[in-house]
Amino acid sequence: MANLKEGDTFPEGVEFSYIPYTPETSSPTSCGIPITLKASQEFSSKKVVLFAVPGAFTPGCSVRHLPGYIEHAEKMRGKGVDLVCVVASNDAFVMSAWGKVNGIKDEILFLSDPDAKFSKSIGWDMGVSPNRTARYAMVLDHGKVVYAEKEPGRDVTVSGALAVLAKL
Repeated sequence: MANLKEGDTFPEGVEFSYIPYTPETSSPTSCGIPITLKASQEFSSKKVVLFAVPGAFTPGCSVRHLPGYIEHAEKMRGKGVDLVCVVASNDAFVMSAWGKVNGIKDEILFLSDPDAKFSKSIGWDMGVSPNRTARYAMVLDHGKVVYAEKEPGRDVTVSGALAVLAKL
């Protein structure tokens, strides 16, 4: 599949894993049970912001990318967004812990894309081993892509929260 662009339909069969927040597993040292999010189905009836990072707990992702989404998640919801999701190739346990140490309950879904399978399918992986997602963002409206941009370099520009917010 080619890169997703405005007007495309989100691909069929896309699944991510994640661990839903529960008060019982609110500590970063508590594990939950990963479940499958059937993204193609779930996203077909919602307005979704999906952004990808190369890795949980990495400096650029933790300091420059995620904080903007934490800060602006409510503004996005005010513009009709049902789900804000971050995806990385880390496993669901690492993604869950990353959300917890950032104080996130269920305001943002921390999704695992093992081996960057989805990102690779749209040509937006880093092409390294082990495989990692590239840095990108997309807005989906009931399964249709209304914004999709991959970072042209190492900075957070077109995939940052302010760039996405401007497209809502």
